[in-house]
Amino acid sequence: MGAMMASITSEVLFFLPFILLALLTFYTATVAQCHGARRWRRPTKKKRPNLPPGAPGWPLVGETFGYLRPHPATSVGRFMEQHVARYGKIYRSSLFGERTVVSADAGLNRYILQNEGRLFECSYPRSIGGILGKWSMLVLVGDAHREMRAISLNFLSSVRLRAVLLPEVERHTLLVLRSWCPPSGGACFSAQHEAKKFTFNLMAKNIMSMDPGEEETERLRLEYITFMKGVVSAPLNFPGTAYWKALKSRASILGVIERKMEDRLQKMSKENSSVEEDDLLGWALKQSNLSKEQILDLLLSLLFAGHETSSMALALAIFFLEGCPKAVQELREEHLEIARRQRLRGASKLSWEDYKEMVFTQCVINETLRLGNVVRFLHRKVIRDVHYNGYDIPRGWKILPVLAAVHLDSSLYEDPNQFNPWRWKVSASPLQFCKLLSFSLHK
Repeated sequence: MGAMMASITSEVLFFLPFILLALLTFYTATVAQCHGARRWRRPTKKKRPNLPPGAPGWPLVGETFGYLRPHPATSVGRFMEQHVARYGKIYRSSLFGERTVVSADAGLNRYILQNEGRLFECSYPRSIGGILGKWSMLVLVGDAHREMRAISLNFLSSVRLRAVLLPEVERHTLLVLRSWCPPSGGACFSAQHEAKKFTFNLMAKNIMSMDPGEEETERLRLEYITFMKGVVSAPLNFPGTAYWKALKSRASILGVIERKMEDRLQKMSKENSSVEEDDLLGWALKQSNLSKEQILDLLLSLLFAGHETSSMALALAIFFLEGCPKAVQELREEHLEIARRQRLRGASKLSWEDYKEMVFTQCVINETLRLGNVVRFLHRKVIRDVHYNGYDIPRGWKILPVLAAVHLDSSLYEDPNQFNPWRWKVSASPLQFCKLLSFSLHK
């Protein structure tokens, strides 16, 4: 038995080198085959996207400073003019620290607005969210944005516009006009300052039932002025900077809104409370399930959006009309005719029918929004790969539809730099598109 085991062991030891050599050869061949397969069967490279032409600019800041360089509202600015002339109406850049496509093309801008929520979503710089709040409609996307927007639109229903807002606008307008006529006469005032004061008082009344002229309303307005200076400044949160001061003012403004909210909740809790303020604060408390923080940010963001756009449009309308006496005369005739009809029917206040008869007034408003470019561009983000007009716009990129470039496009408007309200008396697709862009600024 021992002799047999010794014989088997010697045979195994004899064949062991050959077995190891075979295993080593098999392993080497297998590894070589795998590497060869990788080398010769390399996955097909993804086709490089055909990006719009352009340049990234400087590291980190890109071309942001050039893009934001101040220029008249009635022009697109030297930066846009140079880039459109060099690259075309659709070009790429690096703005606000992100890879960006800039669109001065009417078709692409319309496409962006029509596909909101499907291919594109709001995407403003983080500094905007930091100062307006994380629940601001400017920074919310998806269902959260739609919920906040629905609350605002439901509050501003057609019934409320006719029964509440129109009389309030007339009342505040008369208050402002009377303040311009002191007994001594010869009053001098700033149209922009008065427009801002008028719209702030109107918004404060409809949002929180704050009456113009009251001490609390005036303090809030002054805080709001400081707040606005920070919104449009560089986001440098250091003591003394405009952004730092704006954050302080934001806290003060929210403090006022919060006190109003607490007072309103106490009134609503009383069973015998018969008087209810018909404002957005009361509507949000009664008709929504929003949290305290959400209501605060909603009211602040609407105060910002409604005040800034409306006051700027009013000031620009006065500026444009000063240089167009013919338009002033036609406006005067239209409103005198409305006043004559009021007297005939024994009315003393504006009605919804009077408002609908202001046809030329609406033309002036439309032309002011077009030429004045209250909102020059929008911030959007691409959420799905987009192919447009031969260009690929990758998911994750920012895209900025420049509204001013379309409003001042000579291929869409005759003499685009000329204030011409009469162009709006003729319906045309570019004008309807301008209207669509103008209303989109509230999104």
